[in-house]
Amino acid sequence: MSQKLSACTSILIGKKASRDGSIMIGRNEDAKAAWPKRLVVHARGEMPSQFISKDTKLELTLPKISARYTATPEWTDKYGLFEEAGINEYGVAMSATESAYSNDLVLGYDPLVKEGLNEEAMVTVVLPYVKTAREGVQRLGQLVAKYGTGETNGILFADDDEAWYLETGAGHYWVAQRIPDDCYAVVANQLAIQEIDFNDPDNFMYHPGIQEFVEKNHLNPHPGTFNFRQIFGTADRSDAVYSEPRVWYGHQMFSPKVAQNEQPEDTELPFLMKPERQLSIFDAQAYLGSHYEGTPFDPIGTGSEEEKHRYRPISLAKTQEAHILQTSRASKNSIHWIAMGVANESTFVPFFSNINDTPAPYKRGKLPAQLNSAYWIFKHASVLVDSHLHDFLPMLRDVQKDCNAKAIAMIQATDEKAASLAGAKLTNYLTRQSENFATDVLNAYRQLSLELITKMTDYCPLNFNTDENL
Repeated sequence: MSQKLSACTSILIGKKASRDGSIMIGRNEDAKAAWPKRLVVHARGEMPSQFISKDTKLELTLPKISARYTATPEWTDKYGLFEEAGINEYGVAMSATESAYSNDLVLGYDPLVKEGLNEEAMVTVVLPYVKTAREGVQRLGQLVAKYGTGETNGILFADDDEAWYLETGAGHYWVAQRIPDDCYAVVANQLAIQEIDFNDPDNFMYHPGIQEFVEKNHLNPHPGTFNFRQIFGTADRSDAVYSEPRVWYGHQMFSPKVAQNEQPEDTELPFLMKPERQLSIFDAQAYLGSHYEGTPFDPIGTGSEEEKHRYRPISLAKTQEAHILQTSRASKNSIHWIAMGVANESTFVPFFSNINDTPAPYKRGKLPAQLNSAYWIFKHASVLVDSHLHDFLPMLRDVQKDCNAKAIAMIQATDEKAASLAGAKLTNYLTRQSENFATDVLNAYRQLSLELITKMTDYCPLNFNTDENL
């Protein structure tokens, strides 16, 4: 689906780089400013035995048993499912995909496969069938090697032990790197993985023929090393204004001393970084909701018009939803955080992964807009704020802060009670807690929209002040 290309921004955080020891993988799903998303739960055994892609017509026979998993499909399956992100019953999290680009030389020797496995199907044919993040990498890698892919992509995986980032570099070739526990990575529409250590299976996985492929076709610009980004990726002017500044900004947020000499258009920014402080869930959310605040490049800041529109921001109008999949929590209750619409103007709502349903509004979403849909409830408030940003943004920020604090309180209380539950009782309790809080957040945004509309009534250009015109 062409609308998905040149989109998304990702973050991966290792468990020793986070404040609470959790692993976080997250991404903004960017495509169109009005393209509804839903949050659903697939029951164990729900998946069919045969999968046929509406996008590429690829046909796959699936394993007999499918795990329960959360997912965020499109409002229509006309172009494919695009389930994008979820956590399965084994605690495996997957986010797919971070769109990227391969260079022409590589594609000349291994072209993209029109009928291959693309973004729209990856979560659907991988996540229900794996029990660890490493298994997820292996299953997706094997499928890409066998059937090919029509896109260049990055895919995020995590479980209670580790996080991985997999990149496809051509029609069939791929690599994956484990995110060190004390590191984080931010990725923005470029191939990101750098040096591959083929003698370190604990931290690297790859297509078994990739070394031979590169050597045979003389693809390596620096023989003696194997820098995946340099061999398979791009570094052109479009990268300098579209991709690299978003990575630079993430480094400025979390590693400002180390990254103080980095520039927004640097072509060799490191893939892995160590944060200068341990990161919280709100740090991950802040990155996905950022737009170069504190720099001249902020689109709603004080820079010149040229500066404000020089670089593509991280949070933008075309974000359909943003998610952070949080695993390795002390309570073992993984969380699927989701912000419908523009992350900067929405709220990340926590759904425990061990649930069997989501509220009806989160399962709805169509075109044209309908205000019984979570997606459109958040978007409604967002566009109202946009209409008078200076006046209305403080009201939105107050709602966001209140929801954030209440989310942490709810999670803490839920974890404490959940510790004494198991089986169906645990699932039902987590489902109820998730649904109640998600409903409370929707009500807060409904109330915000009503308050904004009330204030907007006085902005009508047909207004007339009698006192001033006597």
